[in-house]
Amino acid sequence: MTTLLRRVPGPGGPSWRCLAAVLRGTHIRTARLIQRDGARMLAGVRLPLAGHSGAPRRWQHTEAAGPAEVDVRRLEEGDDGIVEVVMCQHKARNALGHVFVSQMRELVSTLSNDSSVRVVVFRSLVPRVFCAGADLKERALMNNSESDLFVHSLRSLMTQIASLPMPTIAAVDGVALGGGLELALACDLRTAAYSTQMGLIETTRGLLPGAGGSQRLPRTVGIALAKELIFTGKRVGGQAALEMGLVNRAVEQNQTGDAAYREALSLAREILPQAPVAVRMAKQALNRGVEVDITTGMAIERMCYAQVIPTRDRQEGMAAFIEKRPPRYTGE
Repeated sequence: MTTLLRRVPGPGGPSWRCLAAVLRGTHIRTARLIQRDGARMLAGVRLPLAGHSGAPRRWQHTEAAGPAEVDVRRLEEGDDGIVEVVMCQHKARNALGHVFVSQMRELVSTLSNDSSVRVVVFRSLVPRVFCAGADLKERALMNNSESDLFVHSLRSLMTQIASLPMPTIAAVDGVALGGGLELALACDLRTAAYSTQMGLIETTRGLLPGAGGSQRLPRTVGIALAKELIFTGKRVGGQAALEMGLVNRAVEQNQTGDAAYREALSLAREILPQAPVAVRMAKQALNRGVEVDITTGMAIERMCYAQVIPTRDRQEGMAAFIEKRPPRYTGE
C-alpha cells in the first residue's frame, strides 16, 4: 500500500484509479465519483425532492397503514437546508420495532439522495425519551434466526445513518439506551441535556451491543472507557457524557424539555452557512481517513480535496474574501 501511494501522480493517472480500487477493497464505504458539468461530484447527489417547498412537511411512507412513527420536517426561511428526523412513537417510547426501523430506513434513504439538505437533526417528540432501544415485546416473539436477522437490519440502519453525506446531529433530550445510544453514535455530532441518561446496557440483558455500539463507542470515547461502559452496562448523564467526549455539547434541561434540541439547532445553524460540497467532502475525508493509516489518509484527503477545486462555491468563497462580504454558497 505504501509503495502504491508514493506512485500516485494525480487524479487522472492510472495509479490514482488503482488507489481508488484498493480503497474500495478495504471495506471503506466510499462514494462513487462521476463526471458532471466538467467537475467531479458525488454519485447519488441528486435534485431536491419533487414538490419541495420551504414549509415543514411530511414525506409519505410506503407502509402507511397507521400513523408515522418517524417523520421528517424541513425548516424554512433562514433555516432552509436544515431537516429534522422526528421520532414520535409515544406508546413504545421510540423503541426500535419493525415499523419504526422500516420507516426510518425509508426516510434516511430519501435524505441521502437530496442535495438540498445541508444538515440533519435527529430528535424525539416523546417527553424525556430519545430512543428506548430494542422493542423487547417484539423481540420476545422472535426465534433465534429471526432475532439475528432483525439485529442485522438494525446494524444496517445505523450504517445507513452514518453514511449520510451531510452532517448529522443527535439531539438527546431524554434516555438513550442500548440501540437508542447506538443511533446517536451513528450521527456525526451529539447534544444532550444534563438530565438525560445514556448507556449501552446490553450486558445487563445477556447481550452485547449489536447495532454498531461495540465499534462506534470506542472510536468516540477511547477503547478503555468504552470497555468499562459496556462491561458494566453503566448509564451516564449529560455532564459526564460531555466530559468523556460522548457528546459535543451538554446543557441544562429547560421547562419545555427540548434544551438539547435547541442546542442542536444552534449547532446546525453554525454549519448551515458553510459551503455544502466542502462540508460533505470534509466528512468523507474524516470518516474514511480515521479508519486507515496516515499515509492512506493523506491520499484520501487529496481525493476529497480534488472534488472542491472545480466547484463554483470555491470561486465564490475566494471572491467573497477579496470583496470583504459574506459568501453565498449554492452547493455547486
